[in-house]
Amino acid sequence: MTVTAPKLTLERKLLCEYDLIISLDEVGRGALAGPVAVGAAVMDAAGARRRVPEGLRDSKLVSEKRRPDVALRAAAWVQASAVGWASAAEVDAGGIMRALGLAASRAIDGVVAQGAALERTLVILDGNHDYVSRVHAVPLQVRSVVKGDRDCASVSAASVIAKVARDTYMAELHADHPLYQWDRNKGYASAEHRAAIRSGGLSPFHRASWAIADAPTLF
Repeated sequence: MTVTAPKLTLERKLLCEYDLIISLDEVGRGALAGPVAVGAAVMDAAGARRRVPEGLRDSKLVSEKRRPDVALRAAAWVQASAVGWASAAEVDAGGIMRALGLAASRAIDGVVAQGAALERTLVILDGNHDYVSRVHAVPLQVRSVVKGDRDCASVSAASVIAKVARDTYMAELHADHPLYQWDRNKGYASAEHRAAIRSGGLSPFHRASWAIADAPTLF
């Protein structure tokens, strides 16, 4: 099946009205363990005239082997990028949507720290639900775009940057928690992950409030 490359059609149109676009996409929403991460990618009118990096797609459509290279080129292509995080404990404390909002707000703060201004700036959020406005301290103009990670190149950039960052983090956690094989499943609900939870219980990095398995916690 041929996968259509994302374009900058929407971004170019919106940049006639705004000075900047901050595009957001999340990874890790459905995982059993680990943080949720939200990538932020900044685009201005000059950047929107540059060629989209070859191979850039929604992170789910890029092979794991190729993602690090695509993420590096995506980060070099946009004007600024950052990844915001919310921990498993924050997912447990406030629910997944609240955690996504926290991670998105932290990603926005990350690009602001690199010089992105929020005046005359539009936030593009992949999906159909604005989970960031209620959390971020400064009022934002937000537009949700269904399939934005597939169709909008700046959102694809945010997606692959966040995916590589989170996968790298989960692989690092694997060293201290090899039972769960997070280097392979990245915290998602694979059969091997569920079997490890049943045999060894939950780690501090599991989302204990979720109905993960019939198992006690280790700590």
